[in-house]
Amino acid sequence: MTAPTFRKFAQPQLSEASIQAVADVLRSSWITTGPKVTELEQALSRTFGNRPTRLVTSATGAMEIALALCDIGAGDEVITSAQSFFSAMNMIVKCGAKPVFVDCDLVTRAIDLAQVEAAITPQTRAIMPTHFPGALGDMDALYALAKKYKLRVIEDAALVQGSKWQGKPVGAFGDIATFSFHPNKNMTTIEGGAIVVNNEAEAQRVDVLRFHGISKLPDQTRDVVEASGKFNMSDVSAVIGLHQLAQFDTFMAQRQTLADRYFERFPQLPGVVLPPHEQKDQTWNMFCVLIPYENFGHTRTSFRNALNEAGIGTGISYEACHLTSVAKHYGYHEGMFPNAERIARETVTLPLHVGLTLGDVDEICAVVGKVLAG
Repeated sequence: MTAPTFRKFAQPQLSEASIQAVADVLRSSWITTGPKVTELEQALSRTFGNRPTRLVTSATGAMEIALALCDIGAGDEVITSAQSFFSAMNMIVKCGAKPVFVDCDLVTRAIDLAQVEAAITPQTRAIMPTHFPGALGDMDALYALAKKYKLRVIEDAALVQGSKWQGKPVGAFGDIATFSFHPNKNMTTIEGGAIVVNNEAEAQRVDVLRFHGISKLPDQTRDVVEASGKFNMSDVSAVIGLHQLAQFDTFMAQRQTLADRYFERFPQLPGVVLPPHEQKDQTWNMFCVLIPYENFGHTRTSFRNALNEAGIGTGISYEACHLTSVAKHYGYHEGMFPNAERIARETVTLPLHVGLTLGDVDEICAVVGKVLAG
């Protein structure tokens, strides 16, 4: 019996032209940070309303730099969502600050701004919201709240590059925004990320922070003006990003078509929560569904195993940050943030990438219905 075609959870699309461009960079005299990095930074900046943009080795690195840029450290507090990937929490802890978690909306997964305001103390320095595909939270209300309490905002926009609020792309307005170019994101540089800042003074400090804290003196010797790590992107990665960015609009249109198909064909099942599908100008990095597995005689593990056997890869996006071992040191425990915890229990991420066809989505939806029907 022929094994089913395996539909991967994520699958970056690298053109032959981009592969050739990598070979060209490798044959050049410059493969680390150089002209291709500058070219991609300028191209990305144009998509972010010409705001200063700097490339780094990951979105996590971008968050670490952003916290340093905001001078956040020991004794400070940063409010963030309990429903997110672990990067925000980890970087807050790493810089010596305290992560202050709040809950999120069950459907949009946007940070709960009422809980954010209630959590603000004299030690609060910033808000770090995570944006999810399908619908942004109320960005006007977020920034009004930040202005009211004189707080910085560091947007985790890893999942929503290309999404818009009131016609403006994420990153083209507001305070600091961080992006990811991991292979499962809207575009890739293999590994990599970007940070978008407010002005050239901040951008110049990012230049220092992403390369050991080094500043050149007038005599061309070097000084370390503040201790930092190494986060500079290579030209090899950047040239891939340039080719990905050239295809970005096509990628997003294909992802939108696939997401629309999921909404058309996903089986109507009691208790299942689909992602939001009302806002325009939203990108689709992933398609996450909440399923009360026990109602269908399954655990999430047995459900994922059944899909895997049918040739369908899945992921979990995401566990609840406040229930990690790291967060428990701050006194967090189960029962504090019900929506984040329900998402953590029930979420499953289905394949969504430009390597899929509409027929693939139809088959995935059919298999999901069959497995849950028993």
